[in-house]
Amino acid sequence: MTAGCPKTNPSKDESSIVFPARVQLRVLATSDLHMHLSGHDYHADTPCVRKGLCLTATLIAQARAEVAGSVLLDNGDFLQGSPLGDYVARVELRPHPMVQAMTQLNYDAVNIGNHEFSHGIQTLTTALADAPFPVLSANTVALPESPLAERLQPWAIIERTLTDTTGNAHQVRLGVIGVLPPQTEIWDRQAIDGMAHMLPMADSVARHIPTLRAAGADVIVVLAHCGIGPASDGSGPQEGALDIAQIDGVDALIMGHVHGVFPGTGAHPPAIGIDAQAATLHGKPAVMPGFFGSHLGVIDLDLARTDTGWRVDGQRVAARPIFSRDAEGRSVGLVAPDQSLTTLVGPAHKATRAWARKPIGRTSRAIHSFFAMVTDCPSVQMINQAQMDYVAKRLSGGPLAHLPVLSATAPFKVGGIGGPENYSFIPPGDILLGHAADLYVHPNTIMALQITGAELRNWLENSARGYHQIALGLSDQPLFRPEIPSFVHDSIVGLTYEIDLSAPPADQGGQRIRDLCWNDAPLDPAQDFILATNSYRGSGNGGYAKLDSCRVVLEEQTANRDILIAHISRTLSGTGPPMIPTAPGWRFRPMPDTSVVFDTSPLAEHHLDEHPQLSLTPLLRTKDGFLRLRLTL
Repeated sequence: MTAGCPKTNPSKDESSIVFPARVQLRVLATSDLHMHLSGHDYHADTPCVRKGLCLTATLIAQARAEVAGSVLLDNGDFLQGSPLGDYVARVELRPHPMVQAMTQLNYDAVNIGNHEFSHGIQTLTTALADAPFPVLSANTVALPESPLAERLQPWAIIERTLTDTTGNAHQVRLGVIGVLPPQTEIWDRQAIDGMAHMLPMADSVARHIPTLRAAGADVIVVLAHCGIGPASDGSGPQEGALDIAQIDGVDALIMGHVHGVFPGTGAHPPAIGIDAQAATLHGKPAVMPGFFGSHLGVIDLDLARTDTGWRVDGQRVAARPIFSRDAEGRSVGLVAPDQSLTTLVGPAHKATRAWARKPIGRTSRAIHSFFAMVTDCPSVQMINQAQMDYVAKRLSGGPLAHLPVLSATAPFKVGGIGGPENYSFIPPGDILLGHAADLYVHPNTIMALQITGAELRNWLENSARGYHQIALGLSDQPLFRPEIPSFVHDSIVGLTYEIDLSAPPADQGGQRIRDLCWNDAPLDPAQDFILATNSYRGSGNGGYAKLDSCRVVLEEQTANRDILIAHISRTLSGTGPPMIPTAPGWRFRPMPDTSVVFDTSPLAEHHLDEHPQLSLTPLLRTKDGFLRLRLTL
């Protein structure tokens, strides 16, 4: 493979070709692996058929065996996102297990995603030091003094010799460009530390295509670490593929970042330029291969050779799964793990399990997130209490010590596209390091803001936009807006308030927060507070208003998860009193003769009595394996 070294001389076989010659090139892709190598759930410490590159590797081998010529690519977010990733970064294990795995599987090129920066540029650079394949990012500009500057390249050319139907050999050069959301510079501001700058994705692709063509690329595939929608229409920082698909010279796209599957049932609502049945964006083949290794993306390109070069003359696209669900929604594995890869990653896997099993506290009752979107529950309260205590201690004795400290956080694992297994659950007994990683899955660092009562109200209005507007007097109305991710739903400990579901959400011009109080009195809009939060939210992400930098009163590289671990070790040591959840700080405003429905983990049925203030009725199991509950308001 090459990067910037054109090869323009035809082979002897090609010089006598009668046009049009036809060949097939298969592009295989993974995305958002998030350091899931073994088929194992480290949070529950059980085997898992829904995740793991060791399982996807079996699909890779099968797909390669079906054709004469293929390339294998990854679309980013492969180094962070599991206890294995946290352990490897913490002990600085080399060579990096994911890079080892990709090397053994003969990846041809990889794109970096936003989460590659989550553990810092130095950790990223060290992890990639042993990578024998090109590491791409056309819209990341690393400062010359950054160790990343010499490791990234905007594009690469991968060469394959393919045979046409008459037996003639042809050299085809596949150009690959990688891009990631430019908002990465904000999302991981602390980790990047000013050592890199991210440019707009579509502009970067368009700028490099002429150079890539001049270097000899016959076909161009873009590794776009983003969702399907256009970034230009205000859809949000997660999107952008439609914009890239319109660029002249782009032949195919690999998407990711939003953890979706395309093509697939309900992969994307109908929109201009999107053909989910044909798996095309503006007529160009596109695939999004899920997350954690759940799917392998496959794009078959039929190439026709003309007197002006190769052109795409047909395509077939599929997202091949490693698991399915039975009639009751239970996950069923479709492939066996690749044994050689399982052996390779075995030592790191074993060490991670031992690390994750370390006890840090004890609980006499289960801690879970089954109801975290309908009430203020212990899984969120623990995080908020840990953040609040930490910030109050750090500011004690200083000029801001007189201000009340509050804390905001969102539940991280509450179903959604992660499925009915995507909930935190800690059984009674020892609380382990792996449980803390389950409660706080992201590598955010602590941040605290000086904020007014009026700004707190706006914060909560933004948080409450994830619910549908509910009509008074109707039964079983869907509660959640699926287009709003759960991680925007902050609750603030130290305040009490109601959410009025009869009002439209803030993004539709409504106001839902009622009876907002502090210390049992109505919140004064002008009063100042300190709000403990995380680096992602404090930087204005998730639709929240970014405060002036002068209002940031604490910003450290201390991980919120480490703060949670220390809090659990201090307050739930097993020698002290058992955990007693505090009274919920928020609730839905009562609506007579009205009910809503929502989906949660099937395990929730055994914990309905833990929230007597909620009127919950089990209804059915969905085809996706969720338990549907009725909540009478």
